[in-house]
Amino acid sequence: MKYKLGDFVRFVDEKMEGFVTRIIDEQMIGVTGEDDFEIPVLATKVTLVHGYKSPGTEVTNAGNETEIPQAEFKTKGIYLGVVPDAKANSVVHFNLINDTSFQLLATLTTDKQVFKGEYAGIIAPDASAKVYSAQLADLQLWPRVLVNVLFYTTQNIEAPGPLTFADKFKAKDFSGTKKNLPVINQQGWLIRLDEPEMVIDAQKLKESFFKSAEEKVTITKPSREVDLHIEKLRDDYQFINSAEILNVQLAHFNKSLDAAIVHQLPDVIFIHGAGNGTLRNEIHKALGKHPKVQTFMDAQKEKFGYGATRVVLK
Repeated sequence: MKYKLGDFVRFVDEKMEGFVTRIIDEQMIGVTGEDDFEIPVLATKVTLVHGYKSPGTEVTNAGNETEIPQAEFKTKGIYLGVVPDAKANSVVHFNLINDTSFQLLATLTTDKQVFKGEYAGIIAPDASAKVYSAQLADLQLWPRVLVNVLFYTTQNIEAPGPLTFADKFKAKDFSGTKKNLPVINQQGWLIRLDEPEMVIDAQKLKESFFKSAEEKVTITKPSREVDLHIEKLRDDYQFINSAEILNVQLAHFNKSLDAAIVHQLPDVIFIHGAGNGTLRNEIHKALGKHPKVQTFMDAQKEKFGYGATRVVLK
């Protein structure tokens, strides 16, 4: 199979083009066009559009190794940066990021009952390389990923021992907010492969021995309107199933209700949406037996319809 996820291709027999968003088997691929509709097609029926490079898939290279003062030589900072494809949103690209001053000899192999070498190469200091791509919808089917790294420098610096990382990624690995990734300067999820050196602060260690047993807990005052739509609560909502989504929403509801009671708010509105009514029913069930709730009702139907509940507190 000569095509990879994220490749830009043109149909041979039709005036159509799009991005490869699925590798079905050795003969078939899925191509998504401008209408976001994925079409299964024989790999022989499309051709690569040369000259296009998908953002997030470029290999950056710092060139030949230059002499770095020993005090400025970075020995830590190996990451996997997971970046959504700018055009084919259903595809993510794994970039091996070298934020150290070493050259890296790196390999990535996938393990799904059968081992498959996906990448092998040299990554310069302060550089990165695209090492793997995957379809977001197939997250639960992703293989285990094995990364092996050797460190090299011509300078008088002791190189660390070989780095080995192996993991089968799950939705929780992408539960954090996207951040600006080092070196490639794009938004994505960052997975650290090496651990930063532990720096012990003697003063903080000393203070910890004299810390009061009772610590003041600060509870933030909630808004009078609490939006429980999952896209407002988690950036990774597309990775989690409906049961997990409901648990996240109910946890935020309970936390906000407790905060409203602590701050003695007279009432609070929970925006849960209409949907299939599951979240609304769970909220009403909890409110019905809460000792601090005076009453509750549908809130401002002209504004929310049946998608919000107003809670009056005692």
